[in-house]
Amino acid sequence: MKFSGEVALAEWITLTMGDGHAMPCYHAMPEGAQRGGLILVQEIFGVTEHIRELCDEYAADGYEVLSPGLFDRQQPGCALGYSGADWERAVQIARQEHDWDQGIDDTARCVAWMKEKGGPVFMVGYCFGGSVSWRMAQLSDDLDAASCYYGGYIATRFADDAPKCATITHFGRYDSMVPIEPVEKLIEKAHPTAQHFIYEAGHGFNSDRRKDYHPESAELAKERTLMLFKALGG
Repeated sequence: MKFSGEVALAEWITLTMGDGHAMPCYHAMPEGAQRGGLILVQEIFGVTEHIRELCDEYAADGYEVLSPGLFDRQQPGCALGYSGADWERAVQIARQEHDWDQGIDDTARCVAWMKEKGGPVFMVGYCFGGSVSWRMAQLSDDLDAASCYYGGYIATRFADDAPKCATITHFGRYDSMVPIEPVEKLIEKAHPTAQHFIYEAGHGFNSDRRKDYHPESAELAKERTLMLFKALGG
């Protein structure tokens, strides 16, 4: 079901990145009192309608939300579909063309931009964005909390270091793209700043556009995310 709530303002803005690139970012402002800033990081498909809808939802919850178009250098205005040629293109960008370190630097600049406004800064990411959020939680001193959804790199490339801020992860037990075994090994590391949740669902369970959408798991993960943010000042 598509989001039907209200936000004070939702628009595209441009932020200048470290290499001078003018990065398009979807920006949503809440009505009334603000709980803090939130960087929302895309799936491999770009800043799609679904991602913009999530931004609007979090804005309605009281957060100023920014979602950078991290694949803009590879494909300006990237907002791909979930199947066929679009799926293949999304995988090609994410795995072959996108510079991971550049994307981390871009995300850090978005965090810094939000931090300058004052108040707590949070991050949430989905799929590709889940990995970005986890890595940023390990690297950034400016994040107050992070929520990371089914990122493939979390338990494979970046399992060893504890996050600097309070961080939660969300994985599907039946995820065909993110095997559960490395996730279980990550849990065994018992990082003191991290808490991990396993859902009886598959990959992409948060998106109502995808075949593995699992509304009960999506609702619970969102509830846990908001509880975390509120506990850390949001």
